[in-house]
Order: sequence, then C-alpha cells, then structure tokens
Amino acid sequence: MTFKIDILIIYADADNQPNDHGKGWVTEFKRFLELMLIQVLGEKPNILLKSEHDSVTASDMKEVGTLIPVMSPAFIESGECLDTLEDFYKTVSTEQQRVFKVIKKPLTIEEQPPKLRDLIGFNLYNINMDSGEATDYEDFFTLEAEQDFWMKMVDLAYDIHECLILLKQKDSITGIKPIFSRRSIYLAETGHDLTIQRNIIKRELQRHGYKVLPDRNLPLNINKLKSEIKREIEESSLSIHLIGSSYGEIPEGSDRSIVDIQNQLAAEKSSALKDKSEFSRLIWISPRLQNASEKQLAFIESIKRDLSSTEGAEILQTPLEDFKNIVREELIEVGIDKKLNRRETGKAEQNGKASVYVLYDKTDEKEVTPVKKLIEESGYNVLIPSFKGELLNLRQHHIANLRDFDAAIIFQSNVNDQWVRMKLLDLLKAPGFGRRKPIQGKAIMSKKDKKMDWSAYKNHNIMIIDGTQQNALNDVKIFLEDIKA
Repeated sequence: MTFKIDILIIYADADNQPNDHGKGWVTEFKRFLELMLIQVLGEKPNILLKSEHDSVTASDMKEVGTLIPVMSPAFIESGECLDTLEDFYKTVSTEQQRVFKVIKKPLTIEEQPPKLRDLIGFNLYNINMDSGEATDYEDFFTLEAEQDFWMKMVDLAYDIHECLILLKQKDSITGIKPIFSRRSIYLAETGHDLTIQRNIIKRELQRHGYKVLPDRNLPLNINKLKSEIKREIEESSLSIHLIGSSYGEIPEGSDRSIVDIQNQLAAEKSSALKDKSEFSRLIWISPRLQNASEKQLAFIESIKRDLSSTEGAEILQTPLEDFKNIVREELIEVGIDKKLNRRETGKAEQNGKASVYVLYDKTDEKEVTPVKKLIEESGYNVLIPSFKGELLNLRQHHIANLRDFDAAIIFQSNVNDQWVRMKLLDLLKAPGFGRRKPIQGKAIMSKKDKKMDWSAYKNHNIMIIDGTQQNALNDVKIFLEDIKA
C-alpha cells in the first residue's frame, strides 16, 4: 500500500511559535525527523504538517500512512487537534500501530486521550535535575550532551520505518529476512539505568526484520500486566533480559518489579515447553552493581542460584558491548554457529567414542591434568574448554561441547563456588542448545576443603566427588563405569 502522505504531524499552534532564533519547534522537529528517516528508509518520506486550524478531509486522511500527534497541554485543550486524531482512527485501519505520540511537554497518562494512553511515548523535553522544571530543546541540530534526546529521535525514526515498511508490504529495506519462523522477540523492559541500552538493542533487532515486544506501555495493574506479558512472551521465540543496578518499577498490587515479573513469566514458559528449542532466553547481568540496592542484589543472586528462574536461559555477566555482540551473533550471524557446530561435532564423533566434557578454568589447568588423562585411558574422548581467541569463538566452542558431550565433570580447585554454580547451570540447560541425545551422567569434583552446599541440586542426579581424598580418581573411575553401564 502506497500513501500520498507517509507521515502527518498534527500540533497546536502554541507549540510552533518562533523562538529567539525565529524557528518553530514543530517545524524544526519535522526537519530533523525527515533527515533521520532519509538515513533509515533510504529515501525522502513525504511529511505533512497540520496545525489545529488546517483542514484535512476524510479522503485526505485515507492517504495518510502514520500519524504523529505532538502532545502538550495546548494540544489537549485544542478541540481541533483532538478531532483530527479521532478522524484518523475512524478513517484508517488500526490493525497495526500507526500513531506515534511525541510528548513535547509533560502530561500524565490520565491527561492524554484514551486511545493514546497505552502507546509508548517519545518524551522530547528536558527535565532540570535540580529544579524539576521541564524545558524545550531549543535547537535539534546543535545538541551535544543530550544523548537521551538523540536516542529517542532515532527510536522514533526506526519505529516509523518499521510501520511504513509493513504497510507497504516489504520484508525489509535491507533485504535481510527474519531468522525465526515467528519474527517476534520479547525484549524485556528494564530499570531506568538501562533504558538507552535497551533501545540500542531494540533498534538493532528491528533493523534486521524482527518485531520487538512489548510495543506498547505495559499496564500498571498486576493482573493486567501479567496477562499482557504472558501473551507477548507466548508470541515470541526468544526473550532478552537486561539486569542492572535498578530494581525497576513495582506495579500496583505486587511486591516484585516488572523486571522481576518478566523474568519469572519467561521462565515459566521455558519450563512448560517439551521442546526447549522453541523458546530460548538470554539474561545479561551488569558487572557493575556498585549502586544496586539490597533488594536488587538479592534479585540478582536469586537469578544465579534459582534453577526455576533461569529455566532455559543463558546467563552472561560480561561487558555490555560483548553481550550486544552475542545478541547480534545469535540472531544475525547464525551461520557462524552452524559451521562451528558441524566442525566440533565431527571432532567429537570421528572415532565413535563417547565424550566426557571436563569443565574447568584456566587457573586449574595443571590440577585437572590427571583427571583428563584418566578419562582418555578409560576409552573416552575428552572435550575441554577453549581459552584462546575472541569471546564469541570461546562461547561457540563451549556451546558446541554442551551439544555433543555424553557425560560431564565440573572440576574445581582454585575457582570459587559461584563459578561452579554457573557451569552447573550450563549443564542443566544444555538440552536447550539443540542436543539430540540424553545426558548419561554429571559430576562435580571439588578439591576445596570447604565444600559448597549441594542440597539444592540433589534432584538432578549429580555425583559429588571429593577431590581432597586420596581415592578421588577411583571415584572418577566409578563415575565412568556408571555412565558406560
């Protein structure tokens, strides 16, 4: 479907009065948005400005692709602006979101027109942190420090881009088709400290043809909130969760934050699925948590410890840029994974022997040598971690081993208990990486004098080997004999 007017911007006259430089805010907004959309769309869109006193007929409205109401108290007080908004909803199909609300001056949800309240707003005003006063951005083209403003403008451009592309029935201007049969990805809402980073990842996903959910404001009532999150997670093939220092907003009727609730509901979906490959999860935890509250730190610790909250999830506590690269590689450069998987699988199966994956850290390389030697002498292939190369390659090597091993031993000497827990979670979620055979056995061998509490894992058939005992290698032999049987 082609439109004569790609974007119609409606506004109150008071919001476009010339400033000290003789420029109207809405006119400058339109010019800036146009330049951004040229970069995103690859062509100049047709954008029309309509003030409250300009007339647009019903036939004209049918030729409008998307609508941008510039929201402010003056807009709300203008009957003409509200009438134009109502006419658009009456005239056009509303099967997909075609209205993008730009908020020039602060408005509460209750002050906004009912049809717009659920839509995600693009707040284009500045709040003075000392006085709390809201002010306009005077010049769109000379901003230096207002990164947040630029991010919102780019977000707006990409959202309009996606809408116009869908309306014109194109897959993507880049020619990149979605990887999943279902295009939706649930990119969980974050605490305020990660809003910008979430938006960067969102744009990357949209640019490669994915539908990113949630695409509307989440309800603040706990029952409605859970219902909406469940529906959108059900539509998605992947969920991505960014966990930082902020615990996040707590909805009405709950003592848990939206960040926490989203993680819980995604875990419930993973747990309910028989085929774990239908839905996967990526959880990033910030390595920098100096400003985190006790409640947030407790939440993060529960993510690391609680098997139910990490069901079907891969947890990464790496620099954020590394995580972004992993997301990019997971969704866009899947071919790398397939190639590496074929290569590693071939190595594991070339001699017909069963494989034991020995998980250890580089600091324990010397201490683990007798264990590896014993496994080889017992007639098994030994799969080991890789410690050289880029992060993505190391991770792909690890995932390939998780797909291919028949049994696994986690070895601990110098590493802490948290490292062991993370590796154990990797083993427990290994079926989610596309394994096609059952796991024959899992063991943990610890040379620590003070042993961690294993009671939380007693139902997961894990053999515990005390590496401080003289007969520890005999216990490894027993483990190997058990898996052979």
